[in-house]
Amino acid sequence: MNYQYDKRVILTLDAGGTNFVFSAMQSSQQIVQPFALPAMAHDLDLCLGQIVKGFEMVKSQLSVEASAISFAFPGPADYENGIIGDLPNFPSFRGGVALGPYLQRKFGIPVFINNDGSLFAYGEAMAGALPLVNKRLEEAGSPKRFKNLLGITLGTGFGGGVVINGNLLVGDNGVGGDIWCFRNKKFHHYIAEESVAIRAVKRVYKDLSGDERPLEPKDIADIANKQKEGDDEAARQAFAELGEMAGDAIAMADTIVDGLVVIGGGVAKASKLIFPALVNEMNSKLKMMNGEEVGHMQMKVFNLEDEVQFDEFTKGGAKKLLIPGSEDEVDYDPVKRIGVISTTNGASESIALGAYVFALNKLDQ
Repeated sequence: MNYQYDKRVILTLDAGGTNFVFSAMQSSQQIVQPFALPAMAHDLDLCLGQIVKGFEMVKSQLSVEASAISFAFPGPADYENGIIGDLPNFPSFRGGVALGPYLQRKFGIPVFINNDGSLFAYGEAMAGALPLVNKRLEEAGSPKRFKNLLGITLGTGFGGGVVINGNLLVGDNGVGGDIWCFRNKKFHHYIAEESVAIRAVKRVYKDLSGDERPLEPKDIADIANKQKEGDDEAARQAFAELGEMAGDAIAMADTIVDGLVVIGGGVAKASKLIFPALVNEMNSKLKMMNGEEVGHMQMKVFNLEDEVQFDEFTKGGAKKLLIPGSEDEVDYDPVKRIGVISTTNGASESIALGAYVFALNKLDQ
């Protein structure tokens, strides 16, 4: 389906604990200038009132009726039924809030809610990294095509989402694709997110350098690139450690998914500092009891931010294979491989695209 020509309008929301950002999408484009309202997360009535007010303000700017509401909202949640659970940064939601059914009654149109990691993955699968990589493969004359995708967001947390052959993995408990709670490779009694988030980069740089300044990952990246004063070696190690820890968790997750890996989020802007260690970890070896070694993954992993590796990835091992007993040939590529690539859309746009496409597909069902 070509979403660029779909005329249905979907109301969208980017929900944060401080602000709600509202907009609307049509033909894969925002058609309303996004605007923010305070979340009022401390009071349920005020919070719900802000959500209704925001969508009403969006509707007032439209010349056609909206077909659905679709947006990301923090979990824990029963996303399929639109029920939000006990959120740490939404104290008024204790005990569960039937947000989807509430909005559906208010506006009389379908309401779809997912988490941001899932919608990021869906946006990248439908209108981002997945079609881009498949286009490069086609242009290179390769028979290889990817249908599955693991989306990762690196920022305040370690988010994830999975798309299998065009279908978003939600899961029976609404946590399909969650990766943040995997075991931490370095600190075995901690979750992976403790080493794969903004706080990890800041902590490791401070520990290695002794630098007490209140630095953010952007500052530490500038130090690593010698654009800002500081310990550049410690800065590079801080991002490399994040890459290694992320690579371990991603390798385990993508062994199940067996698909393209696309990474977005604020920390991912330092991909040149993160990806070499991340891909190296995914390509690392694990030991067997008999002394043999096997790959952390069954597939070879390529850093698609490196143009040389991207070219090698597109070529693979493509060849022609004779059908026994005939002179006819078929295309065959025996090289098992996946690629890791940064989002080109940006995480926010991919989340919005994911929400938009998810709603259209649900409406078509």
